[in-house]
Amino acid sequence: MFSEHSSSNQLASQTLAEESNYRFPSFSAADAVTLGLSMRKRFRGSARHAKGKGLIISIQTIAGHPLFACTVDSDNVSGLTDLSLDGWSALEGMINIVKRTSHSSYYVENSLASMGKSPKQMELQGDFRITGGAFPIWLENAPCCPIAIAACYSGSSYEDHRLVSTTVRDYLRKMHDNLDENAPSGPESTVDATLPAGTIS
Repeated sequence: MFSEHSSSNQLASQTLAEESNYRFPSFSAADAVTLGLSMRKRFRGSARHAKGKGLIISIQTIAGHPLFACTVDSDNVSGLTDLSLDGWSALEGMINIVKRTSHSSYYVENSLASMGKSPKQMELQGDFRITGGAFPIWLENAPCCPIAIAACYSGSSYEDHRLVSTTVRDYLRKMHDNLDENAPSGPESTVDATLPAGTIS
């Protein structure tokens, strides 16, 4: 079970399994918008949002072209949230981690911790932010590099990673269900509409 209190090694292994299993049959600009709005909706229904937390969301291609971006203000009566220009800078730093490593920023964070390595030792300083929340979008038939990056920032490494990864997981399930419904019936159908074995639930 994925838990905030698991060891760094366990978290790194679980996150790597997510990256391997959560792969898209295709990914369009429309998918990015739907995925981004799903992340927004999920966060707005969370206890963290109810407690006054805000969120920044960005989905972009691996080359840096924006596909979706928004902020989610809190319903805090004071009108104060933890969203700021520093938040956008942190988000871009997390995205840079994915561009550099092709792995989620949460995997990199826990992988370094499990190895006892510092960002400086791995040459991940400057424009890099090693905290969870940025997740690579892979295509099933393109193993060379991610096609895009989905990222969010609210100030909690674990919660931000979980928001992105679970939203990606659920969106993929819907995509595969739609493929299954639209697949031709009979022995000629070659569409495999199931997630790969070992998918984290």
